[in-house]
Amino acid sequence: RHRVRPASAPTHRAAAAAAAADAPASDPEPKKATAFAVGILWFFAHQLIGVGNDVIMKYTGSTLSVAQVVFLRFAFATLTMLPVMFLSGMDSFKTDRVPLHVARSVLLACGIALYCKGLAAAPIAVVTTLNFTIPLFTLVMARVFLKETVDATRWIGTLAGFAGVMVVMQPGAAAFNPAWLVVLLSAAMFASLDVLNKVFVGKESFWAMIFYTALFTTCIAAVPASLAWVTPTAAQLGLLAILGAGANLLLFCLLKSFSLVDASALAPFRYTELMWSAAVGFLVFGEIPAATTLIGAAVIIPSTLYVVWAENRKNEE
Repeated sequence: RHRVRPASAPTHRAAAAAAAADAPASDPEPKKATAFAVGILWFFAHQLIGVGNDVIMKYTGSTLSVAQVVFLRFAFATLTMLPVMFLSGMDSFKTDRVPLHVARSVLLACGIALYCKGLAAAPIAVVTTLNFTIPLFTLVMARVFLKETVDATRWIGTLAGFAGVMVVMQPGAAAFNPAWLVVLLSAAMFASLDVLNKVFVGKESFWAMIFYTALFTTCIAAVPASLAWVTPTAAQLGLLAILGAGANLLLFCLLKSFSLVDASALAPFRYTELMWSAAVGFLVFGEIPAATTLIGAAVIIPSTLYVVWAENRKNEE
């Protein structure tokens, strides 16, 4: 989940793809099918870790403040990155883009905080479905801020995707929950992060981006966390340590998958995450996806698939 997933995210996919592009090419012919299968398995591992992270955030967020969960998540992510940075050499700590890291960290802190708040208010399957809108927000923001050309068909795909959001949200219906809007806000934050990555990717090392973003996000979350601090139990600290390490492991799995399979070929597999999140939501929290969630997903998924496909085709041209 971009999640920083650190997401998404949401979100570090562009940096991961750039890092993978610099990796040595594999043998030309041997076992393309095997490489593809292994790449998909790495991608599924990235998804499962992301869903596991969601479960931990949903659980810990029910007793700790959102700011505290964000602070501890990224504090542990920073600590678990230190061995990687030292093994990579002291040069890996060099950076001349502190303002960039701060900007990314502000967006990330806001995005994760909203995402965590959304997990507390909505079923995991709903959060996952609404998070599929990140490419749609990215397209709109790239048009507005980067002045990228967007053709009519991609606008239609984007509008269709947001129509699917309306099906999931059911505005005006008795079942409408305004708290779910924070999930859309988090998706917009992760999309902003992707747009920022489009501008700066390749101008900073992959590990430095992860480390400094985690470090500055920890610093940003420290003040609000201290204002609502509740002493966590040993179990909660253990879970949040796993969450922080999981955020870095998730990115490692994503990088491995991108080193074996093109990002465009992985795009359709992104939506299997809904299957994992629905299954985990049912097994852990007893959540059963509503029909409107599944119908909305059936509209959002092909819409975002088309937008991603059109974006990849445009980049190839």
